[in-house]
Order: sequence, then structure tokens, then C-alpha cells
Amino acid sequence: MITAEGFGLEGPRGWTFRDVTFTAPAGSLIAVEGASGTGRTCLLLALTGRMRAGEGHAEVAGHRLPRQLAAVRRVAALGPVDGVCELDPALTVGEHLRERQLLQRRFGESLRGWARPRAEREAEGRLRVAGALEAAGLDPAALPKAERTAARDLERLEALRLGTALALLGRPEVLAVDDVDHKLGPAERDEAWAMLRGIAAGGTTVLTVCTRAPEDALVVRPRPPVAATRTGSAAKDDIETGAGGNAGATSGKGAAHAHAEAGSA
Repeated sequence: MITAEGFGLEGPRGWTFRDVTFTAPAGSLIAVEGASGTGRTCLLLALTGRMRAGEGHAEVAGHRLPRQLAAVRRVAALGPVDGVCELDPALTVGEHLRERQLLQRRFGESLRGWARPRAEREAEGRLRVAGALEAAGLDPAALPKAERTAARDLERLEALRLGTALALLGRPEVLAVDDVDHKLGPAERDEAWAMLRGIAAGGTTVLTVCTRAPEDALVVRPRPPVAATRTGSAAKDDIETGAGGNAGATSGKGAAHAHAEAGSA
């Protein structure tokens, strides 16, 4: 479940978004709709614990923002987010999956999990990968070079599916995906939304950013940024470090600034 009340974030050049209020039950498909530069991606990052909001509050899977950023990061996974969480064009599909599995084992498992026999842990890992790929609708065997296909050679929809599958390996309660409909034709957009709709039907809350939301989504439209002079304390804590972590801003320079800091995180 995600709720927000008067949620806002002020950046170096004024308000990125503010007065965001909505309630979405678990398993919802949420679409943050708007044109580029309206603060939509900053809202996605703030709701997943990667940026610190400065106004109002939100609650994600029982964890309150902005106070419990780390707890929210543990339950909210980032799919593809340009400049923040991207595929490595030099790595293959198989290498991406193996790398994410290693990270999940190192940082996502409990001590009890490490105590299990290695064969049991590896078998569970294979099941996780198969389940994530199925939910994302990606069949590596159907790719030109199967798992040896480089990320740079993937079509836009295939890359979206792979980034989504990687995020699902951690079995998050919230999945966040940026720019769902970017560079997709009508048929591909329908396929992308069908994929995300299926993930939401399985109980995972899906938080997306898009230019035009589907009719069955819970639509959130950030208020247009209001030019304002930075007051009070500096926004040095706006962007929080997160495992996994475009920012809409009041200007192109503001967006680039937010991208750079979130990418570093």
C-alpha cells in the first residue's frame, strides 16, 4: 500500500513537485503521468526512498517517509530508471542476471539463508530467475544470441522487460519503473502495460512514470513546479543512498543536477 499526503520536494531551483496526495492499495498499478520536466521521476524516486521529500509525508508498505528511507528501500525495487538504474550495454543478458543474483545473495539474504546448503540456495536462485523472467515476459532463448545477447542489442521493450526482471529478483513489495511508454509503438506499449498489470495482479504494487496512463491505472499527476527561491536548510539530504536507486525539475539544468546526484547514490 502506498499513501501520500501533501508530499513535496524542493530542489536547488525551487519546487520539483508538491501537494501530492493519493492512496493506493497493495497490488495497485499506479501511473505518475505527465510530460518530461514535471517532477514525475523525482516523485517516483522519493516514494521509493531514493530521494528525501521536504514537505508532507508518505507511507510505503507500512514504512513512513521521509523518516524511514532505508526501510522503504528494502521493500521497493527500481526497474529501469535512466541515469539512475540502467542496464550495462557491454554486459549480456546472462551476465546481468548472474550479477544481480550475486548481489541479492550478498545483501538480500538473512544469516539463516546463508546457513542452508549451497545446492539448496542455488536451486532457489534458479527458481527466482525463472519466476522473474516469466513475470517480465522475457524468454532469453528467443533472443538473437540467447543469454549471450548484449544489452546494447536489445530492443526497447526487451530492455524494459530485462530491467523489470532484475528488479523482481529481490521479490519486492513495490516495483518502480520509469518512462514506461518511452520510444514504444502502440502495440509495444500495450505489451508493456500488460506485463506491469500482470505483476500488479500478483500482489506487487507497481509504481510507474509515463506520458499517458492506461485507463485502468490509478493516475497521479504532480502539480507543475512553482518557481521559488531556495530557503531554509540546503537540500543536501534530498537524494539518499540506496541499493538499486531522471528527475523532473524546474529546468533542464535542475533535471541534470538531480540525475547526477541520484546516479552517484
